[in-house]
Amino acid sequence: MPKKTGVLTPLERRLMRVLWDSGAGNVQKVLQGLSGEPQLAYTTVQTTLNVLFRKGKVKRRLVGRAYEYRASVTQEAADSHAIKDVLHRVFKGSVDDLLLTLVRSRQLDARKLAQLQERLRNAESNEEEPT
Repeated sequence: MPKKTGVLTPLERRLMRVLWDSGAGNVQKVLQGLSGEPQLAYTTVQTTLNVLFRKGKVKRRLVGRAYEYRASVTQEAADSHAIKDVLHRVFKGSVDDLLLTLVRSRQLDARKLAQLQERLRNAESNEEEPT
């Protein structure tokens, strides 16, 4: 039975990105989807996909003699989980401390904050519209 735990490691995220972009694929297709990035061994990709299956991040089905893998979590859900993990591990759950760190490190300034506020207003107004 798959075990649903854990934030994606950098390697797992690379493989998931291929699946999110392509929809599904076997080990060979995932390897091909990594073109332009540092090359990985076939067995490394196969092992990592099996780990993702055990974590419940991908589903698989036997097609011929090879498994075809498909993401079972969205990129948005994986990103949200990673952010929550960082927020709790690094900032003790404090969004205020996270934002202050972004401001102090000059990764967030008044212009970017205004842009984010506008995006938030747009997102909120889109949520209120009937579907």
